[in-house]
Amino acid sequence: MTAKEFISTLKIIGQDYLKSIPKREIFSLAKEFQRTPVIEVVKLLKSKNHDHRLGAVSILDWKARNKKTATEEKKEAYTAYVDNFKWIDDWGLVDRAAPYVVGGYLYDKDRKPLYDLATSRNPMERRTAIVSTYFFIRKNQIEDTFNIAEILVNDSNEYVQKAVGSWIREAGKRDENRLKTFLDKYAASMPRVTLRYAIEKLDTETRGYYLSLKSK
Repeated sequence: MTAKEFISTLKIIGQDYLKSIPKREIFSLAKEFQRTPVIEVVKLLKSKNHDHRLGAVSILDWKARNKKTATEEKKEAYTAYVDNFKWIDDWGLVDRAAPYVVGGYLYDKDRKPLYDLATSRNPMERRTAIVSTYFFIRKNQIEDTFNIAEILVNDSNEYVQKAVGSWIREAGKRDENRLKTFLDKYAASMPRVTLRYAIEKLDTETRGYYLSLKSK
């Protein structure tokens, strides 16, 4: 399977749609192409066409999710992602692949790369840092989520702000008290959008309390 074959098949699928190709179709095609060599996936990732780049990160995601994928190939997928941030330039591409391609790969390894990403000047690298911790949350490990959230809690980028709020909310589902401890410290100073995402699943009274801290 090659990048050219993926693009050719995607063009055929696109003939059935008047406007853009639905993401579900791209995800489905990527699953069929998950055995494509990583070197070919990188060619897709470097395309100017957004659908091609979405297909590329989706193929990497399917590789990372598949238990039959060799360890070395998962490493190649991880490397392909972190070495090509020039092309991973919007939040949808990050969220499609970061949890399994990055978080899944680093789960049993040194997680320092995430902390390095959290201090990057590139907002999509910073978003990757927090979004990747979703894999850890699924394994009931939430400390990295909150630790990275502390680094990013006052980030100036809207898409990083939303990610921080979303992922501490998800971690809070595992340990609400840990979320409240974080909010007690930062609710008054964090961006309002971050706070709103973070408190979304808390009860009405608790949400009101933290919003009142923001207004003081």
